[in-house]
Order: sequence, then C-alpha cells, then structure tokens
Amino acid sequence: MRADARRNHERLLAEARAAFAEHGTDASLEDVARRAGVGIGTLYRHFPNRDALMSAVFQEALAALLQRSHDLAEAEDPCRALAEWLRALITHAGEYRGLARALMSASYDGSSALSRCSVPLRAAGERLLARARAAGTVQDDVSIGDLMQLTNAIALAAEQTPEDPDLADRLLMLTLRGLSR
Repeated sequence: MRADARRNHERLLAEARAAFAEHGTDASLEDVARRAGVGIGTLYRHFPNRDALMSAVFQEALAALLQRSHDLAEAEDPCRALAEWLRALITHAGEYRGLARALMSASYDGSSALSRCSVPLRAAGERLLARARAAGTVQDDVSIGDLMQLTNAIALAAEQTPEDPDLADRLLMLTLRGLSR
C-alpha cells in the first residue's frame, strides 16, 4: 500500500472503532469516512462493505481471543478452560452494540467478511470443546457452532438489558450446567 493509502486505511479503522463504540456496528459509514477525512468512495475502496470494515476493526480482538484459546489449550481443567474462553467471547461480542447480532448472522454466511473472524474462532473453540468432551465433562452432542450461537445470544441479551450487569454471567452458567454430564 502506498503511504497515503496506508494512512487513509489506518484513519478509517480508527474512526470506525470510535464510531462503533459510540453508535454500535450500525454507525453511519458516511460519518466514518467524513471523520477520517476521506470520501465514501475511499472507504469502499478499502472496505467493500460494512462486514469487511467490521472484520478489519475486530482483527486485534480476534488475535487476543485466539491467543487466549491457545493459552487455555493445556489447562488442567478442560471444562473450566472452555468456560473461560466462552466468557471471553461474550465479553468481546458485547463490546460494540450490534456486534453479537452481526456475528450470529455471519456464522451462517461463509461469504461474509465476518466469517474471517468466525472460522478461526470456531477452530479454536473446537479444540477446547474436544478436550472437555474427552475429559467426560461435556456431552458428546454439543457442537462449537451451537456454543458460539449461544454466546452471541447471551451477549445480545446482555446488550438489551444493560441495567443487569450480571446477566451474561448468569446465562453462561445456566448454559454450562446444561452442557455438563
């Protein structure tokens, strides 16, 4: 990338992060471009659609979630490791209003730019789930796809109920109890 294009790219990402934090993932892309000091065409040259921009914004968080799964991969208690990682997923999905909904939709759409986030997360989660299954602490019919949908649903429920900061943790604990043998 040329230096000016790289600067535009970085400014767009910074402004998108700020706009998503302030207004949720439905923030105006025109506003993101304007705040970055570029035209909407420049935004679309870098990011062909909203999902592509969201995916780029969330790459840092994705790296942290993947590293967390790697750190937990050899934990003494595989079930607890899986629970900690699912909690981290819920926290991430709750960082931006609308992200949980977008991730739920992307999980069924392999053509979505957000699948760039979903695919490696599924693989990381599957490794943790397989260890918990092998330890005999999680039912064999539990899938990582179901767990990721549940974590997004929990994050969405928590987003809709901001007056109850403990809701996500309670819902996760209920979910985990239902998965156990």
